Amino acid sequence: MAKTFNIFIMDPPYESERSTTAFRLMDAAIAKGHHVRVFAFEGAVSLTVADQAPHPNPFHDTDVEEELHPLTKEWAERLFRAAGDRLEWVNCGLCVDERGAGNWINGPRRGGPGDFTAWVDDGDATIVIPTTA
Repeated sequence: MAKTFNIFIMDPPYESERSTTAFRLMDAAIAKGHHVRVFAFEGAVSLTVADQAPHPNPFHDTDVEEELHPLTKEWAERLFRAAGDRLEWVNCGLCVDERGAGNWINGPRRGGPGDFTAWVDDGDATIVIPTTA
């Protein structure tokens, strides 16, 4: 039986393993047929920014193709394709505005903390992946 998992994430892309862990949890749940709802708060609203671009790495003397820099927007796009209507992603509007991070890939919508609290009431499990100081 499919379950509904709520994931609250706060970390921006590339700052820690927490974002990667969140994507792995989302992927595993979607692969098993579950519904996943993501609430991106604070820096996590940048996970789906469409303007992300790969880059070369002069330190490693690699060009863009050799570097194969992962982009979180591409991870999110793959999840949306795999999940169809079983993935709902809300970016906190206040967090988006203060970061200027409003140009997203297709899929996420703007919302607020009230979306997450409503999800907690009717979801099967809630995972909070906080940032650390």
